[in-house]
This record gives sequence, structure tokens and C-alpha cells, in this order.
Amino acid sequence: MPVISSEIDERTLTLVFTAEFDAPPMRVWQLWADARQLEQWWGPPTWPASFPAHDFTVGGFSPYVMTGPEGETSAAWLRFTHLDEPNALEFDDGFRGEDGEPDDTMPRMHGRVELESLDGGRTRMVTRMRFDSAEEMEQIVGMGMIEGMTGAMGQIDAILTGDAPPRP
Repeated sequence: MPVISSEIDERTLTLVFTAEFDAPPMRVWQLWADARQLEQWWGPPTWPASFPAHDFTVGGFSPYVMTGPEGETSAAWLRFTHLDEPNALEFDDGFRGEDGEPDDTMPRMHGRVELESLDGGRTRMVTRMRFDSAEEMEQIVGMGMIEGMTGAMGQIDAILTGDAPPRP
């Protein structure tokens, strides 16, 4: 399991996930940069994501849809705010309404991912998801974000070894 810890920091309204992978930072970076690779792991295993567009540039907008086991869907988006290949990236993450536009009634998260090179060609990926309020963090945690993000990152090893099953 690549996720070695997940922590809730109520003082900074942040969830922190730390994972390690048997691949160098540039290879892990590609998991974010390439839409086909991103949709192989973004989202819990039972809620795979699809990215019909992926603009991996500063200011780039990437809408996505996660599909549940009963065919239900949840539309969301990423907007990249900082890219420092292959060391760090930052993005905003939110939900979309039925019109496809960002839904401002739902919480918005601010993510920062840091990729650190480890001995042996390994990478430590620290993902910090910050919220604007305690209520928003509580709502998202209640929706299962910790379990979902842990499950999502748990799929990365198989992608790195080429053993990932095809996603629907």
C-alpha cells in the first residue's frame, strides 16, 4: 500500500496524505500530467474518474466525472495553480453542477503535491488538501475523502508496474 499515513490537521484545515512509490519523481509526475494515467487512479476504485479534457498548465481547467458502482455520477473539476515539474504542483478541486460549471454551493479544496526523490529511485508524494472552513472539511471528510483518496493512491503501484486493470 503506497499510502503510509493520512492525517487531519484541524488547526490548518488540512488533510495530509503521504505515499511512497517505487519510481522516480518524473515518472510519478506523469501520473498527474497525462489524462489517461490520471484517470487510472484519480477517484476511489469503486468510483473511477474520467477526464474528457485535461489542461495541465497553470490556469488549466480539467473537468472530470466519477462514476459509482450503481452508475451514479459526481461531476467535479481541477484547476492547476502552480506547476514545478517534477517537484510540486498545486490545484483547486471542486464540484460541478448539472450545467457543468463549478458549483459554488459545495466545498472547494486547495491541493498541494510535493514529490521528493528518495534513495533507490523511489518517490515520496505528500498531498495536502486545504479547506476554507472547518465545516467544509468536515463535510468532505464525512463524504469519505480519507478512504477515497487512500484507495485512489493505492492504485498507483499497479500503474507504475504496468499491471493496472483497465478502468470502465
